[in-house]
Parts: sequence; C-alpha cells; structure tokens
Amino acid sequence: MSRLVYLCVRPQEGAGAAEYESFRTATGAKHDELEQWNLTREPLPADAFSRWHGFFVGGSPFNVTDPESSKTDIQKQLEADLSRIAEEAIAQRTRALFTCFGIGVVTRVLGGEVSRAFPEDTGPALVERTAAGAEDPVFGPLSPRFTVLTAHKEGAGATPPGATLLATNDACPVQAFRVGSTLYATQFHPEATTKAFTERMAVYRDDGYFPAEEYDSVAGRVLASSVTEPLRILRGFANRS
Repeated sequence: MSRLVYLCVRPQEGAGAAEYESFRTATGAKHDELEQWNLTREPLPADAFSRWHGFFVGGSPFNVTDPESSKTDIQKQLEADLSRIAEEAIAQRTRALFTCFGIGVVTRVLGGEVSRAFPEDTGPALVERTAAGAEDPVFGPLSPRFTVLTAHKEGAGATPPGATLLATNDACPVQAFRVGSTLYATQFHPEATTKAFTERMAVYRDDGYFPAEEYDSVAGRVLASSVTEPLRILRGFANRS
C-alpha cells in the first residue's frame, strides 16, 4: 500500500476523527500508512503531491451548490484545494477517491452540473452497478446490487464529461464514477459501518438531513442494514494505490 492520506473537510472535530478511523479500518491500513490532514484548519500543503501518493476525501456538511456569497473563506479554500487534487488525478499524476460532498467538487471540475434536485434521505439505499462498473477493477468484484449509506442534499442527474458511470439508482442517478484509472468518486459513504454512521448522525441531527425527532427510527433502519460491499471499494482502491 502506497502512502495515503485522509483529508478531513468536516468542521466538527469529533466527526472528522471518527471518519478517519472508518477509512483506516475499512482499508486495513496502519496509522503510518494512512495519514490525516484537516483542510478546515490548514490548506493543502505545498508538497502534498510528493508527500502522498493517494488521497481519500471524506464527507462534509458543506455543499458545492451553496451560494458563493454564503460560503466561508474556509469552504472556498478547501473547495479550491479539492479541485487541485481532482485536476492532478484526472491528469494521472496522483490517485484520489472522493466521497459524498467531494463528488460534487469533481463533477464541477469536469464541467458537469450539480443541483439540489437529487437529494437522498439519511439511511440505507440500494444502488445498481452499471455494465461499465462490472468491468471496473474496483467495482467489478462487488455484487450487481448492493446497499449503501446516504445523506446528502445535492447530486447529479448526468455523468460529467470524461467520466465513466459505475453505479446508479433512481433517486440519484450518479452514485459513483471513475475518471481514467486514477480518480474515483462516490455519492454515498463507502467508509462507514452502520454503527459509525449512526454516531455521525447524532452529530448532525439538527442539520436538516432528517427530522431530529426521528433519530431513533432512522438509526434503527441503518443498524438493520448490511453495508459490506461499500467497504470493499475502499480496500480495492487502497490496494491499487
């Protein structure tokens, strides 16, 4: 496994630390094999692309469709940093896997459209692997249909230019795509176990992803689901990095 880094784009410190552990556990990495860098505190370092050979981008309460006038300086800076990583991965000068919020950044870099028209409720959702996904080295070993965990307010209805659609469903047609062999992006959260996901839900219970008073019922649906396939995506990507 080459030297990888998890990039935190969550202002909530506890949520970011827990997400790092989810990525580390899912990939089977040791602490010295998967570093972490918090983009809400420090910009991407100047030597990022020589320091790390691959990037995991976590989720965030930010949305790329937020009005520019409402974006904080921190959000603008980290979106610019993520765009740089996407551009380097598209050019095959590094490897990156973007999740949730990050897929919106990549979609815009590629010239695609992100809107509020394709949200998904918090909880388990069923996605279907595409024909191209069946041929993909990371998605190919997965089941043709599998359950994922979602919680997002924006999405894309069409695959951005230059990308290959790997997974889809009716609610949000672009669930995962690949660009070349060096960039992957998922709308869903591939890293979290059901328990970790419910703990993250507790942090964001008042952020509009679900009615706060319905936490227990939503958490119950999450805990009753099986999400083994998404974890294999991270292991597959890490082993190829």
